[in-house]
Amino acid sequence: MAEKLPLVYVDGQLSQLPTGDTAEGAALGSLTAGSGLVGGGDLQTGNKRLDVALASSASGVIFVGDSIGMDGADLVTASAALASGVAGSSASAIALASGVAAQSDANTALASGNAALDLAVNFSSSSSVDFTASSVIQAGNPVGLDDAGKARVVITLQDSTQRSFGTPVTFDSGTAALGVSVYDPSNNKVLIVYRDQSNSSYANAIVGTVSGTTISFGTAVVVESSWSTPYGVTYDSTNNKVVLCFSRDVGGLNYGAAIVGTISGTTSSWGSRTDFNSYTTADANITYDSSNQRVVIVYEDLNNSDYGTAIVGTVSGTSISFGSPVVFSTSDTNNIYAGFDSTNNKVVVAYRDVGNSNYGTAIVGTVSGTTISFGTAVVFEANYTQDMPVVYDSSNQRIVIAYYAYTGLPSGRAIVGTVSGTSITFGTAVEFLANRATYDAVAYDSTLNQVIIAYRDQSNSSYGSAIVGTVSGTTIGFGTSVIFDSNVVLDIGCVYDSSNQRVVINYTDDTNSYDAKATVGSVGSSTFPTLNSANNFIGSAQSTVASGEPVTINVPRSIGYSNTGLSTGYFYYVDPTTSGYTTASGEPSTWNADPSFPWRPIAKAVSSSGLLILETI
Repeated sequence: MAEKLPLVYVDGQLSQLPTGDTAEGAALGSLTAGSGLVGGGDLQTGNKRLDVALASSASGVIFVGDSIGMDGADLVTASAALASGVAGSSASAIALASGVAAQSDANTALASGNAALDLAVNFSSSSSVDFTASSVIQAGNPVGLDDAGKARVVITLQDSTQRSFGTPVTFDSGTAALGVSVYDPSNNKVLIVYRDQSNSSYANAIVGTVSGTTISFGTAVVVESSWSTPYGVTYDSTNNKVVLCFSRDVGGLNYGAAIVGTISGTTSSWGSRTDFNSYTTADANITYDSSNQRVVIVYEDLNNSDYGTAIVGTVSGTSISFGSPVVFSTSDTNNIYAGFDSTNNKVVVAYRDVGNSNYGTAIVGTVSGTTISFGTAVVFEANYTQDMPVVYDSSNQRIVIAYYAYTGLPSGRAIVGTVSGTSITFGTAVEFLANRATYDAVAYDSTLNQVIIAYRDQSNSSYGSAIVGTVSGTTIGFGTSVIFDSNVVLDIGCVYDSSNQRVVINYTDDTNSYDAKATVGSVGSSTFPTLNSANNFIGSAQSTVASGEPVTINVPRSIGYSNTGLSTGYFYYVDPTTSGYTTASGEPSTWNADPSFPWRPIAKAVSSSGLLILETI
């Protein structure tokens, strides 16, 4: 507390004695400390002061100099109180925010509930995605994705660029070899002739009947009761007969012979053989000239410097007679094959010219009466060549030769030839296998105007394989090769059954004791779309759209109402054959699944038209 001076009247006003003044003629008295104060004393002796008496642990308001202050403890308490107040204020703010948020959540929940109430009327829009269509899509169609990330209807389509094959049928168990085949259109039967090595290597014949994707056989009959090598068989459309050319053992020489057969029901009967070359004959083949109604046989004549030779045969009843042989190649000639160009009425012969570096060579022959004349030979492959069957594409009016060439690397090839007069020209060879394709056989599919090549694929464990070729101008394009038997095969034959529109391949199963087998091939089918080569399903289309348009797709946990005739409560599977849904659980043979997404039910019917999407696959 500040020091105080005596009080005096100055000019009628009460005030402290001014500093430096003294009071004269009066006694100042004493300054007495009252309650709660200390100090004071005789004012006469000088200035006196009074101070507040403090407790030993004072707290509360204090005087510091001439100012009111606060002690430390009170300051701490006050600070704590202030902090508590601030915290309380903050808590109040949080509580207020929480209340506001709760009110917001309540509003959201109310909106959600109202939305759910609205969507319950039409649940189909509750879970959907939008894509661009890459095909026409109908409302309710199952939909998948393609590699472009676009939506496409799930569908199975015929794929004419390949053939699918049924289960092989064994028609002779054990040691069969060298099968050749032909189709008899008058009886709608397939005839196969082969060497039965379990029966003294006699030539046997058996008749096959195609039904769907399989073939059944009658009983084999013996054609020639001597050691025989069947080389080729053709159909004489004038006489409705089949003609076999073969070699038979006569005292160690393999005579060239021919015999006429008649098919009746599921069996065949044969006339008497006729030798066309009374010496060893090799690499023979046969074709039918429908214009001149003659059979033409080509062969390697080992009695005449291995020259390439041809001879014309005439069928009468169940017998055959021949004209004189004609040499078409004055060189060592083997791997000889023949075909007939029915537009130009010419015979085309393909062969390996051993005397000319084993090049693949072709020549055109013209039949006149019981003889044949030839134009100039043309090299179609200037490399080692073998196994070169000839077939005629009547739609494109072109000759097709399939063969194996060795160019420093093995190559399965085909080449297109155009006959003009007595000559033939070729386009560029096209490779169908970048490896060795052997035992080649060919057939012409007159329904789809395509060439089927059957061969042993030595790049794939020597399995039996087939590929479809389509001629365009002077070239040929190929589809995807398919396996017809996952065993080592040899001695392949190939014909087209035009009545059943099926290709039939006969062969020897080298893996299983030389069993003689046949398999039926039909136009292949493929399921679309594929994503990374795997089929898939993502949902059901809400509406009908054209290719290129946006499409909305019901995905899992949504219901579409575009289908009819559903069985309520039943699970459904994708049906690619109808682009719809089925309760049948079997996985389609054309479905190529991703192992991570196995075949399973993908939807459940909630009504006769409502389909709840459950899964993607």
